[in-house]
Amino acid sequence: MNSITNFIEVKLKLKVNREKSAVDRPWRRKFLGFSFTSHKNPKVRIANESTKRLKSKIGELTSRSTSIPMEIRIEKLNLYLTGWCGYFALADTPSKFKEFDEWIRRRLRMIEWKQWKTPKTRVRKLKGLGVPPNKAYEWGNSRKKYWRIASSPILHKTLDNSFWNNRGLKSLYHRYEFLRQT
Repeated sequence: MNSITNFIEVKLKLKVNREKSAVDRPWRRKFLGFSFTSHKNPKVRIANESTKRLKSKIGELTSRSTSIPMEIRIEKLNLYLTGWCGYFALADTPSKFKEFDEWIRRRLRMIEWKQWKTPKTRVRKLKGLGVPPNKAYEWGNSRKKYWRIASSPILHKTLDNSFWNNRGLKSLYHRYEFLRQT
């Protein structure tokens, strides 16, 4: 470490931040939000801290307590996710992008369910989305919490990917695939 630091500071005349600099295995360190896998053929992955920051920001944008129309919420999400994906598309982890997509849609289903408020409205909305009346009544009168209902088979099928595509939500995974091909 001292030898390399000396070379960088004396020969290259660059300043080394000793607090951030360290000598360690690549998969134990993060660099500009990225890290590496510890396999024989290492791959670039998104660092854990970057994932936590993403989830925190999406949590703010999809907060149930914030009363924003869904169209504006989706617009803000799309703006943030476009930039985030543009930066992190270098990572070799498509499964993470699929995972984030699923998590975002679940958060949006949770918000939609809360906005429907009363059991009467929920039953009416579910019927309007093509759910059989007996199932709409069963789920519309459920006492389960928002997060649990958001992953229920009934909401998962009715508020599916095509529903969110029609509302304007862009898939993070599709953006990732597009950026990887270009």
